[in-house]
Amino acid sequence: MPTLRVTRAAALVTASCAALLIGAGPSLAANGTVGVRETVCANDLYVRTDPGGAWTGTLYTGQTFLVESKQSGWAYGFAYGDINRHGWVQDGWFC
Repeated sequence: MPTLRVTRAAALVTASCAALLIGAGPSLAANGTVGVRETVCANDLYVRTDPGGAWTGTLYTGQTFLVESKQSGWAYGFAYGDINRHGWVQDGWFC
């Protein structure tokens, strides 16, 4: 029976380590807050003329976006960085 105890202990240690690793992963992206200059967490986030409209530029991880208003899963505001203009982005991709 000692082998059974060792196997159970090993399984418990393995499960505990897996839980710690999962908990240490990157945080999930969040929705933007109106009036806040948010940091982009996505690899790339398209800036558009209107919700689902034409592409006008791309924000990359670490660049910022000032959320001025929100509408049905989209955020309108000013895209800083290389773009430097107003536009719409999909909400939910901010740190």
